[in-house]
Amino acid sequence: MPNGFKRRHSRWYEVVLFNQFFLFLLGFAVVVLLPNWIRWGEALMRWPMDDTQLNTLIANSVAYSASFAILRKFKRFPGTSSLPFIIPTVLMCWFTVFAILLFLREESYARQVFAYSLLLANLWAFAGFFFGRRFQQPKLAVVPFGRGMELANSRRAIITMLERPDLDGRRYDGIVADLHAKDLPDEWERFLASCALAHIPVFNIQQLTESLTGRVRIEHISENIFGHLQPSIFYLGFKRVVDFLMVFLLLPLLIPLLLVTAVAIKLDSKGGVFYTQQRMGYRGRAFKMYKFRSMHSNMEGLGFTEGTEDPRITRVGSVIRKYRIDELPQVLNVLKGDMSFIGPRPESLELASWYEKDVPFFNYRHVVRPGLSGWAQVEQGYAAEVDGMIRKLQYDFYYIKHFSLWLDILIVLKTIRTVLTGFGAR
Repeated sequence: MPNGFKRRHSRWYEVVLFNQFFLFLLGFAVVVLLPNWIRWGEALMRWPMDDTQLNTLIANSVAYSASFAILRKFKRFPGTSSLPFIIPTVLMCWFTVFAILLFLREESYARQVFAYSLLLANLWAFAGFFFGRRFQQPKLAVVPFGRGMELANSRRAIITMLERPDLDGRRYDGIVADLHAKDLPDEWERFLASCALAHIPVFNIQQLTESLTGRVRIEHISENIFGHLQPSIFYLGFKRVVDFLMVFLLLPLLIPLLLVTAVAIKLDSKGGVFYTQQRMGYRGRAFKMYKFRSMHSNMEGLGFTEGTEDPRITRVGSVIRKYRIDELPQVLNVLKGDMSFIGPRPESLELASWYEKDVPFFNYRHVVRPGLSGWAQVEQGYAAEVDGMIRKLQYDFYYIKHFSLWLDILIVLKTIRTVLTGFGAR
């Protein structure tokens, strides 16, 4: 039976074309070498190169290699193959290298060639996006037992629900099965073993569900990627240092916006400029969170926002909520160590107590610092807490399970998109 099973893209030319090292070299030739060759031609092959040629080649090589490596790291997270995400990553790498050149006061490089490489890198990203959408979207066969049916409506993969233990001559990237399903027949288990012998990956449903949805089921507490419950202590400390430094770097840019917003709030409605509320924070400790006031101060309501049409929201409040400006005073919480720039959004004490009644291990959410923006906000947007509680917690626990620098950078990029588009505002 294994001889009749073939993995998708297993032909020799497909193996070459979809090989990451080959794609890296091809992109390097187009993005880095081609602009240098157009500018200097055969002189580029002479050794030693002059300072301008060498510095330009090194700068473009570093920017391209960094963008390629970062995008590879991001691939294990869902929602990272869209153009609004890929292009900012490429731009970030080139502008970072440009900033380093400015900081070092290095003048011996060809700015025109540097700009051409940036342009070609974006065009290469466009080509990669359409190539990936056509050929690299996962094509998965699902064994229809246990939790297998959960993937039936997934939009992030081409899903085929198998009707019998045979691939019928089709090629797939992998087979998905609930390996713990009690009703899995023996013939299907033999089928899975045959797929493994034919070098077709067999994935457990939990692994694939998390990678495709960006959520973790919360029927029980889930360990992180290292197999235990405690996130990386080193990264927790590193992140705290970065948060502290970022506050001082951003304050000169934020102060004018903070002042304009404060004046607008004061002129729009009666009441104070700021709003404070006790929230549940790091290690389950309560803290006072600061926000710009976006609601009328003389109107009562529930302990959470009642959707986008909440009558308490002021005119200015609707704008600053849409673009997350109301959250900016929380840089003071970041400075104090109550919060981080990235992390699960902190809940009010009332809601935290209510959640814990339905999810006994809800307090595990506080094993990392809460943040101004988080995985749930960039993936789901803000939702009414009652209706969106379970889904929001699934996103939060996914963040804790995959707590890392790469996921934080991804959230930063998606937050920029959120701020520019107003996605998910309440």
